[in-house]
Amino acid sequence: MTSPPDISAETIAPELPLGADLERAVADWLTHLRHGRDASDKTIEAYARDVRQFLNFLAHRLGHPPCIADLQHLDLKVFRGFLAARRRNGTVSRSLARSLSALRQLFRWMEARKLLQNRAILQLAMPKVPHSVPKPLTVAKAAEVVQADAAAELDWVLARDAAVLLMLYGCGLRISEALSLTPRDAPTPEREVIRIVGKGGKERLVPVLPAIREAIARYVALCPYPLAADEPMFRGAKGGPLSPRIIQLAMQRMRETMDLPATATPHALRHSFATHLLSAGGDLRQIQELLGHASLSTTQAYTEVDRDRLLAVYDVAHPRA
Repeated sequence: MTSPPDISAETIAPELPLGADLERAVADWLTHLRHGRDASDKTIEAYARDVRQFLNFLAHRLGHPPCIADLQHLDLKVFRGFLAARRRNGTVSRSLARSLSALRQLFRWMEARKLLQNRAILQLAMPKVPHSVPKPLTVAKAAEVVQADAAAELDWVLARDAAVLLMLYGCGLRISEALSLTPRDAPTPEREVIRIVGKGGKERLVPVLPAIREAIARYVALCPYPLAADEPMFRGAKGGPLSPRIIQLAMQRMRETMDLPATATPHALRHSFATHLLSAGGDLRQIQELLGHASLSTTQAYTEVDRDRLLAVYDVAHPRA
């Protein structure tokens, strides 16, 4: 597998006026995130967008293309003004916190490279992010979503969608992980465990149920396109790699026809996998490994979902509730 190309300045935004030194520095930082920090494509894309928005804000404020010397002299008021402007445009706290994190990382990296030293941004408190709890489907609804209908036995697109959804719920995969599987690494009737490379290049082994292996075998048999061993296994209608958007649209149609909640998304199937395992007595550490979470605290969010379920049962069933 070839390594991805270095990040170019166009990743930031070709239309954004920057001083040549700052343009090169930001491009080098994004390349460092990919190769030095092993950040995911989505993280790099989000951080590049955050930095672009800040530099665009700064260009309008200064009235000229910003350069590194301009960043050297920024004070706390400028950073506060940027966050306030985004807040007025309807940006939520979680996105603001990510933007601030991206800028902090950029300034720290530039200081380590001796390009500048400005720690004003470190004095700015992170926006408070509301605590959220995963929203899984019920066991019955999740089973309904992944239950392939009879047409999937003949229609390769339906068979494909059924196989992907089964992997999200039955293996707890992220949609990007499922769609990046190649025939070389995919489950087969003889291979009951697969190796998944998740966020940050973290590898994990995931067991695969027979029903999932059968669904994938059915899709492979029906797929009209040749499936090279080292290329993505799931294909779009024209033969290219399957876009996550197609699976999102399939879930959207299911929400309309199956009376599913608005929170029923492909990622909700991953939440459902973890919550249902925990409800059945699964060990939190083992669930952490299956999900590929770097920190146990991330997995512990599912205990709150299960606690809410237990309290709801208590309220209904206990005679003194």
